[in-house]
Amino acid sequence: MRYLISFCGLLLVFGLALLMSKNKKEIKYKNILMMLIIQFLLAAFLLNTKFGYILIKGITKIFDHLLSYANTGISFVFGGLANKGESPFFLSVLLPIVFVSVLIGILQHFKILPFFMKWVGLFLSKVNGMGKLESYNAVASAMVGQSEVFITVKKQLDQLTPQRMYTLCASAMSTVSMAVVGAYMTMIEPKYVVTAIVLNLFGGFIIVSIINPYRVKESEDILTIEDEHKQSFFQMLGEYIMDGFKVAIIVGAMLIGFVALMDMINSLFDIVFGISFQGILGYIFAPIAFLMGVPWADAISAGGIMATKLVTNEFVAMISLGEVAKSMSAHTVGIISVFLVSFANFSSIGIIAGAVKGLSEKQGNIVARFGLKLLYGATLVSILTATIVGFVI
Repeated sequence: MRYLISFCGLLLVFGLALLMSKNKKEIKYKNILMMLIIQFLLAAFLLNTKFGYILIKGITKIFDHLLSYANTGISFVFGGLANKGESPFFLSVLLPIVFVSVLIGILQHFKILPFFMKWVGLFLSKVNGMGKLESYNAVASAMVGQSEVFITVKKQLDQLTPQRMYTLCASAMSTVSMAVVGAYMTMIEPKYVVTAIVLNLFGGFIIVSIINPYRVKESEDILTIEDEHKQSFFQMLGEYIMDGFKVAIIVGAMLIGFVALMDMINSLFDIVFGISFQGILGYIFAPIAFLMGVPWADAISAGGIMATKLVTNEFVAMISLGEVAKSMSAHTVGIISVFLVSFANFSSIGIIAGAVKGLSEKQGNIVARFGLKLLYGATLVSILTATIVGFVI
């Protein structure tokens, strides 16, 4: 019965994607089927096999070591700030982003990351049937972030059609940056973080191939990666340290605002209607959670967390999940954890549109116009990934 419900969930995702498609004749069903099979195989491998367990454990250990190194620097600066036995969220979750950002900068500086992104992107283009630029962009978004990725392809932005711009932006919103992966792993189980990142990479191409199908002419299938301006090693370190700190501060500020606002709105709704705002959202999203494979007993709570992620961000939703996880089944926690690992929320529309507009005003205006469609597609990617995970765990 559970598998039948999840199968209906898959049909819902594809049905909602087809509903938005304006050129169904261009849809490459063969490539979509191939990527869907790859998603199922990867999910089963990562979550249900000994080798997958060893791989994820290895990745987790790497991030654990990185976070321990980060904590050395944090303790040096803020060592006396926290009470013994306490672990303030900003210090333990957000500030390690600074150190991870430095590592990304080093890999960028020595051309290791660009090399990896380019060749993995070229390989993906053979699987997804899309252009080299689109495939590179999806990998690069997961490495350097949803706004920074556009800097690396800024030479081509003005030449792209709206269809190709949609694909680039949808990929950026469907993935997450490596800089925040360590933070996620302190809030939800690392195996779900890794699985979501890998599955979303293919899920983004699947949904975009349905919502926004098109063909790239061979003469237009060009990938031109912009080299960063030449800096000395220590100039680069300084820049990435400040970039990482800015991200930590921005996320922290957003959390203060969103968590406080959500608490106020919940209180107001509880006084007026006798039910919190998240409770209402939970009822709205409960059927979707149920079709993703969440047991009905957990569906309302899960739906509220899903909605919280869309209207605020994934950090706020992960905090909410942590507060109720013990009352949910492990199956539900796995599905919802995977759903939360993406940048699909309303604030990302502004971030992406602003990043593109800073490089090309024309394209930035185009991106702003299809902002809601962008969120729609990226959310379907998260639902697709969560539904597949619901099949295999």
